[in-house]
Amino acid sequence: MKRMHAFVAGRVQGVSFRYYTRQSAQQLNVVGWVRNLPDGRVEVVAEGPESALRQLERFLQRGSPAARVRQVTCDWSDATGEFRDFALRW
Repeated sequence: MKRMHAFVAGRVQGVSFRYYTRQSAQQLNVVGWVRNLPDGRVEVVAEGPESALRQLERFLQRGSPAARVRQVTCDWSDATGEFRDFALRW
């Protein structure tokens, strides 16, 4: 099990990006959370099998239908097991 900590830049707030990210994560059976940051980026922490996290990373690179993703940066580490589901954070 792996952990992905991602930051997504571009037009990613106000375009349902968090909703679609949670939906994608739930379909992939990964756990963690997604939130908007004050600087306009979106932050994602997700844990699960690396193959599922790679699929989530590909989703983040395209985003929701109205999003315009400019950059995705990811840090990888071992999973901590601290999450039970995938949540929207405020």
